[in-house]
Amino acid sequence: MAKHKRNHNKVSRNSAVNMPATNRNYKDTIFRMLFSDRKNLLSLYNAVNQSNYNNPDDLEIVTLENAIYMGMKNDLAFIMDTNLYLYEHQSTYNPNMPLRDLFYICSEYQKLVDKKSLYSSTLQKIPAPNFIEFYNGSTAAPDCAELRLSSAFEHLSDEPKLELIVTVLNVNEGHNAELMQHCNTLNEYAQYVARVRHYAADMSLDQAVERAVDECVREGILAEFLTRNRNEVISMSIFEYDKELEEKKLRKAEYEAGHEAGFSEGEKYGIERGTFLNSIETARRMLKFQEFSLEKIAAISGLSLDEIKKLQTNEARSDS
Repeated sequence: MAKHKRNHNKVSRNSAVNMPATNRNYKDTIFRMLFSDRKNLLSLYNAVNQSNYNNPDDLEIVTLENAIYMGMKNDLAFIMDTNLYLYEHQSTYNPNMPLRDLFYICSEYQKLVDKKSLYSSTLQKIPAPNFIEFYNGSTAAPDCAELRLSSAFEHLSDEPKLELIVTVLNVNEGHNAELMQHCNTLNEYAQYVARVRHYAADMSLDQAVERAVDECVREGILAEFLTRNRNEVISMSIFEYDKELEEKKLRKAEYEAGHEAGFSEGEKYGIERGTFLNSIETARRMLKFQEFSLEKIAAISGLSLDEIKKLQTNEARSDS
């Protein structure tokens, strides 16, 4: 990862968004709860950027409070040295992260910039964005990978005029050793997650989480954090694990639906790694093959029959 030089110039902005209060209608992830602590977040930032800042107050938290995915809030956004960082935690593969982050960064810029200044002759300076996904799903993944917005562009024949790159770091136990070495909190978090998964294979999820918490406290792994937040951590861990299984079941059902429809490896209508690239795109591609009824297309794409009919009409108009 590239090392960032310190810059004492501050970006002008209207206001910072505080971290959420305890009373909320969503669940944090354990990752977000851990790294909402500025000291832990600075340690993670230093590990990723190979830097050695030591003042947590240098971080300005600007996390949007309406960015909720599947009932969980799993992102952290902050400004450091005039750069804007979006850290996001994921436990399942998601090829749409660049598009999600594009929406997110646009919202951040709208919040940070004085809109009147956009009509002046002076160049409006904005923080340079950086996108990091911390992946700890059970599906095998490399230590480091990239997701690009341009991968989603249809019929791209030249260099993309718009690009957004998300760096995906595998933070499962046994991966990214150097990163783990420089951020002990991340290392211990990986150990905790590994134990939950290990015990969940042989006992109920409730028992697995409680055993992992007790064992980690005894062995000094996130001991203070787990002791102080025991009940909330147990609740969140169960919720997270259930969501991970729920997403896996959804991906498996989509993949199997493609095979039942007569496709091999989703090559005709875009199943990638067992997940649909896009429900509308799936339906659009299937409409080109006369062997599929509208009901079958609706069942496979997840769209309603009315939506399929409307899409069919629009496709017919565009072809004429």
